[in-house]
Amino acid sequence: MNICYIACALDAELDFIRDEKDLVIGADRGYLNLKRCQIEPDVVIGDFDSYKGEVLCENILKLPTVKDETDCEAAIKYAIEKGYKHIIIYGAIGGALDHTIANIAHLRGYTEKGIRVEYIDGENVLFAINSSKIDFSSSANGRISIFSASEKSIGVNIKGLYYELSNATLYNSIPLGVSNEFVSKKSTVSVEKGTLYIYTSKKNCKNILTNS
Repeated sequence: MNICYIACALDAELDFIRDEKDLVIGADRGYLNLKRCQIEPDVVIGDFDSYKGEVLCENILKLPTVKDETDCEAAIKYAIEKGYKHIIIYGAIGGALDHTIANIAHLRGYTEKGIRVEYIDGENVLFAINSSKIDFSSSANGRISIFSASEKSIGVNIKGLYYELSNATLYNSIPLGVSNEFVSKKSTVSVEKGTLYIYTSKKNCKNILTNS
């Protein structure tokens, strides 16, 4: 599956290796992250309120300052319009709290539409699953936190982690799934109905066996 990489405003180490069919977007000041890492964007999108310098890109989409969406969401929508269903975003969470909340809200919304979105935060990743499951190999290690993005998530099963659950209901007002741990064996997180946020080390994404 081809991937769209989006660089947003927060300083971030862009460690991806793009395929020729991948799409790279600079969202406003995220252009500087791409420039610093010597990555050429396919398009730069934004109202350029956080970056007013020169942009060396043939494809620039200038947005109005007064609008109903963030530059990050505009970049996500652009990627979807181009046919991308797997989007990895750097530099979008951990800064201004209001923008972080907005971006996490987008994560739930797009996951429920069948779009796979991942936010890279330093050495960690935040993504979501909707009414499905995800398996990790025994090589996964460190911490993993699981939260209900929906008001409630029904039929949650957590197997093979330090703390397990069986046919549980998680609520978005009770963060029961914070700070679980891998224990060097195959593990599974599943939900029958609802959406779960999953936060773990980004290296554990290499240990995902299934996501269906």
